[in-house]
Amino acid sequence: MMKKLVTLALFVFALVFTTNTSAQKFSGMDKSPSDMASYPSDYKISEKVVRISYGRPQLNGRSLTNLAPAGEVWRTGANEAPEITFYKDVTFGGKEVKAGTYALLTIPGEKEWTVILHSQLNQWGSYFYKEASDIVRVMGRTSSGDSLEEFSIAFKDVDGGAHMVMGWDTVRVAVPVMW
Repeated sequence: MMKKLVTLALFVFALVFTTNTSAQKFSGMDKSPSDMASYPSDYKISEKVVRISYGRPQLNGRSLTNLAPAGEVWRTGANEAPEITFYKDVTFGGKEVKAGTYALLTIPGEKEWTVILHSQLNQWGSYFYKEASDIVRVMGRTSSGDSLEEFSIAFKDVDGGAHMVMGWDTVRVAVPVMW
């Protein structure tokens, strides 16, 4: 009986000691957390047309023009370039796009932004961008709205589809997605 008790005590001690020394340490909250937008956004509807995963940087006292400079390819958010998945063939900004997953990049401008669907997935930022890998380029007109601290993407209902609307600071950029 004593031998079993000693064995059990050693086992429990080893289990506790091992658990404490190998416990995973988790980092704090990401400064630009990931988010997702989809259309339709109603969770009761199981057949999505489009879904986008992206990082949400914050202004934190910085200017949009410094974070996403006009005339330069921008990753459209933070961290990895966003990935947009179309679950059916669509027209994106008036151009036909086959169902599939693409990287989403942009080139900010004063009155309109170039919005790019790109074939190179899993890319950090836009550092390795190659124009030859573009699938389509479309133009999205800019408008103004209330100031947004966090970069955001949402879909707005329109006849025959939706508009993908990107917003940050007071800038809004909309691209029609039709099917």
